[in-house]
Formats: sequence, C-alpha cells, structure tokens
Amino acid sequence: MTDTALIGSSPYADFSSEQLATLLPELLLSGQLIDRSGMAHLISAFGRDGMTQVAIEEWMAASPVYTGRMRDALGIDGDGVVDMFKCLQLDIGAPPQFMDFRYVVHDEYHGGFVLNHCGALMDVEPMGEGYVTAMCHDIEDPTFDATAIATNRRARIRPVHRPPRTPADRHPHCEWTVTIEPDREELPLPEFTIPVLETAAATVALSEIDHSATDGQVDYRGDLVEDLVFGDFAHTALVRMAEEVALQHHLLAIGFRLSVLRKAGDEQAREITGKQLIGIAGMTSERLRDALGVGDSAADLVTVLNAHPILGPRQYTGVVVAAHGDGVRISIPQDSPAIGDEGWMDLLTPEFTAPLDAMVNGVDSRWTVDSASVVDGELVVDVVKGESRKEPGEVAIVRFSSGSTFEFADRGKAKSIPITVL
Repeated sequence: MTDTALIGSSPYADFSSEQLATLLPELLLSGQLIDRSGMAHLISAFGRDGMTQVAIEEWMAASPVYTGRMRDALGIDGDGVVDMFKCLQLDIGAPPQFMDFRYVVHDEYHGGFVLNHCGALMDVEPMGEGYVTAMCHDIEDPTFDATAIATNRRARIRPVHRPPRTPADRHPHCEWTVTIEPDREELPLPEFTIPVLETAAATVALSEIDHSATDGQVDYRGDLVEDLVFGDFAHTALVRMAEEVALQHHLLAIGFRLSVLRKAGDEQAREITGKQLIGIAGMTSERLRDALGVGDSAADLVTVLNAHPILGPRQYTGVVVAAHGDGVRISIPQDSPAIGDEGWMDLLTPEFTAPLDAMVNGVDSRWTVDSASVVDGELVVDVVKGESRKEPGEVAIVRFSSGSTFEFADRGKAKSIPITVL
C-alpha cells in the first residue's frame, strides 16, 4: 500500500524555486499540446466538424472552472480586464511565448490584446483555410467568452482581425478587443461546464500558499505585468501554481471525454481519449526531461514523473512514484478522486498501461512497463530498463506541432514591467 502520509504531500514541493520557474512554462505548453494530441483522432472518427464541436465543448467545460480556481489561489479578485489578463497568463490555452499575448489596458473595463506569435496557428495553417477558420472563428468565439465569464459575465472578447491571414504573412497574427459594459446582459454559465463543476477536480484542495513567505510574491494582486517572471514568486506560490496547471490538464481531459461521449459510446470514447493520453504523456515527458536537464537513470525518471502533470497533483490523483530496485514503481490508488471523475486516470488498468509506457519511453527509449496489477486497492506498475523501443505512433502525431520543439527564450526582468492604462 502507498504510505498514506505521502498522499497529501506535493512532489512539486521537492523542486527548487528555480526548477519550478522553469517547469511552469513547460506545464502550460503541455496543456496546449493536449489538443495537438487528441484532434487527429477526432478528425479520423468524426471529421473536421465533429472535431470542432468537441474542441468547443471541452474548453467551455473546463476553462471557467480552472480560471475560477486560479483566481482564488492567487488573489485575483477583481472583475476588470486586468484581472482577466492575469488569468490568461496562467492558462494552458495561452502558454507564454508559444501563444505570445501582448496586452493593452484602456481603463478598468476596456482593453485588448494581439498575438505576436500564435503557435496553434502555425500548426493549423498548413492544413488549409477550413481548419484555420474552425480554430480561429468557430472555436475561439464561444471559448473566449467562456473564459471571460470567470472574471465578469458582462465581458466580451471580439476580433478586430484574425486568420485566415490576409495578406498571408499578416502580423500580428490576430487582434482582439475586451469590453465590459455594466448595462450588458450577463452571459450564462455554459451548459458544458455544469457537470465539470460537480467533479472532485473542481473543488480539490491543493497546497496552501504561505502568505508570510519573504522569498517572493505570494499572490498576483497589484499590477498586471507584460510577462510573468515566475522566478519572482515565492516557493509555495510556485508549488500551488504548478499544481493548478497540472489540474487544468485533468479538467480539460474530463471535458474532452464528456464531449466525445455525446458523440460515441463508452468504448469509442475510451479509445479516443486513451490515444490522446498516450500522445501527450510521451511528449510531455521528453520536454520535461530536457527542461530539467536530467538523464536516463531511475532517479532521473522519478524526477520527471514527479513533475508530470498527468500524474499530478497528488492531492487529486494520489499517485506515488518511487525507485524500486533497479527500476521505478508507480502506485495509483483505485479510490483516487481522479479515477472517480472518469478523466484520464480512469483509463489506466493492468490491461491498458500504454500511456505510462509512452511516459517512461519519453525519458529514455529503454524504459518500459514490465508489469501491472491491482494490489490492495492500488494499480501497481513496475518500470524496468530493457531494449530500446520505437516511440508510439500517438506521440509521433504530436510532433506535428511546432510546440514539440519550441524553445522558451529567457526574456529576463525586462518584460516584467507593469502594463499601465494608456
């Protein structure tokens, strides 16, 4: 059995502030790549229109929930455009630099943003205008509003211009206005959000931020800054932020699976969501390994898995990873809240460990799942080092995205300047 004393502890707390500041952009980018992992399988099953509808429903289901959680965690308690923009800076839908949002504030309730670089657009443009329109029009319109209502239900995000780009090299890639009018009708909570609000993920308690800490910011009150410098935050704040971003992954996966279930039976929904999970599991491991600068030892594998958003936050998944002999053991309690929510963790069984296999393969191609069984109420998975293996096809699909090789630039302190009213 897993040591119950470990269940509530956070593996993220064992990382240094410097490591967490490196991990957070990676975790945000991992969340963005979830769709690169899942959409190809949706297109195969349901066509472009079906894929578009699932994308709309999954983001509308998840974003109001996780945005509300981040507001509570970091004291973002206002209802204006500044508060909305702060939340976007910590949203897996807008990872820094890859989705390079540049904000402008006109007054408390009016502002806007451009995307100097849109990695998602770079991925989709080669697929043709139909797919660009599906992403930048059909998906963005309802999902931007769903995100905005977590800050103010009278908020609207509307385009000034957006792709398909005319001319083809138009820059910035798009521009949007954000307005909040007191006499405007409030938007309702999306119907897709309601079942997600009833999950354990919506309310799970994560690590408390020590508000007496003196090693950095303990919240995101005050000024909106042009670029978040994660190294400016206190260690306990970074831990909580990492946990919340990991949880965003699970909330999006729940929304994804619920949407697929509206189109297909349980078996097909498990199959498609499972393929999505395999792809993102492997790609994220590879990027986390490189970001942390670790190697291929058992201790290195434990380090990567303890940072992996699919296995965390521990308060939600209950997952414990530890060295075991010459290998690594992953223990997943079957009464985990994450399993009860029927998202990703519910898919893992002794017969279906392919996502975990991809996850360890992403650290080194010789790591492999050796055995898996349910023992005393836990799924116990033992990982050993063997012969080198080819990466799964589901991971290869994610390499289609420029996010698979994206490198974050060190913009230093120069970009942590406050954005003031024009």
